[in-house]
Amino acid sequence: MAYQFGKRSLKRLSPLHPDLIKVMKRAIEITAVDFTVLEGRRTIERQKTLLAQGASTTMRSRHLTGHAVDLGAYVDGRVDWSWPLYHKIAEAVKQAAAELDIPIEWGGDWKTFKDGPHFQLPWSDYPLEQEAA
Repeated sequence: MAYQFGKRSLKRLSPLHPDLIKVMKRAIEITAVDFTVLEGRRTIERQKTLLAQGASTTMRSRHLTGHAVDLGAYVDGRVDWSWPLYHKIAEAVKQAAAELDIPIEWGGDWKTFKDGPHFQLPWSDYPLEQEAA
């Protein structure tokens, strides 16, 4: 079954880096598990809140610059947090990135603070032209 993004997901994708948008748009076409865009670009205030809540470990999040996205498995009309679903989404995202020759990192592959919904363009391939003060 082919899935597609709804208006809310497309709106959340719109301020992100064009390469990340390309990967997500291809991934939704080939995924075995439907997914929604939970969060794209974040404000400093939102990042501070997530850090305080323990939902993030850094103020250098790629979300602040539009280089990261959080996806949610969408099953039976709701977000499902079951880890096996995120492995399937990651397969589609990684395949899409390979097809487009765009490097991608999955938070589920991290050694510490595993983050299944999180995908980002790598710092090494997408450094910021100038760091935020």
